[in-house]
Amino acid sequence: MAEQPTLAQVAAAAGVSPATASRVLTGSVRVSTSARRQVHEAISRLGYVRRRAPRGSSPRRSDRLVAAVVCDPIHRVFAEPFYARLLAAIEDALGKNGIATMVMSAAATTVSTVATPLVAGAVSGVLLVGARSGHPLAVTLAASGVPVRCIGRPPDGLEMPFIDVDNADGARQAAEHLLLQGRRHITMIGGSANLPAARQRIDGFRTRLNEAGVHDVPVAYGDFTHASGVHATRWLLQRMPNLDAIFAASDTMAAAAINVLRETGRKVPDDVAVIGFDDVPLARHTRPPLTTVRQPIEDLAAVGVRLLLSGISGSTPDQNPILPAELVVRESA
Repeated sequence: MAEQPTLAQVAAAAGVSPATASRVLTGSVRVSTSARRQVHEAISRLGYVRRRAPRGSSPRRSDRLVAAVVCDPIHRVFAEPFYARLLAAIEDALGKNGIATMVMSAAATTVSTVATPLVAGAVSGVLLVGARSGHPLAVTLAASGVPVRCIGRPPDGLEMPFIDVDNADGARQAAEHLLLQGRRHITMIGGSANLPAARQRIDGFRTRLNEAGVHDVPVAYGDFTHASGVHATRWLLQRMPNLDAIFAASDTMAAAAINVLRETGRKVPDDVAVIGFDDVPLARHTRPPLTTVRQPIEDLAAVGVRLLLSGISGSTPDQNPILPAELVVRESA
């Protein structure tokens, strides 16, 4: 049986020092992008798998613990309705299997602190939520050998098992609904451009509109927060004062759009139709109630947990499940 490559061999193949290679694997931010890329290319070529640290006198201490890690600062974890609902559903699904949930956030400033216990065996597996392009924790976990499942597609260039919602089709349904209503001056508030789900929603929306002959659709970019939705709506009104529809990539931004439209004397949906995405509880309490694209959040959590538990037991997924999205028509569009 061939010997497993060592970290020193990875460092030599990457042309960096062993200390630099180690910092890459622990998620340290004190590593250049080029060095990080070289180390992970060497890991891929050599088939290196990081060995977990010994577990001392408690050899089974992580067997009943899974980390749910959100790639956003902690204030976003608590403020974002989607995160709150998803994490509650993850905890419920794991609890039914007798496993505790450790919720962590991974902002850019805390990546190395978060990565160290995860790759050292403090947990039996990781559910990674909202990983953006270039996020160092996603890169580190992909090469660590720790069982990981992404909720949402992983960043471009990383091969990690995932479960996702059909974001593009959900956005397509929103576009179809607006077209059937006769809307033609259509705009969109997109999410962060480095998040795969956000790009898919923009692509799905634009593709359907282009098929119907509606081109050059203005897109303002937000970050799924209320404040960004306010700013984006005001920008869209300046860009297209006669707009008659707004599709927002989250319910929170859609609710912000409704508020701005009301403040500027526009009636929803008579003057402007508004559609959101997620179908969190907020959607039923806007004025008027929000038409939105429903994500099956509880199913997303349950299937993600099932796939992770299979990975912990050594199974390799045959495919990455994509769950359907559904347009829920209320009064805003």
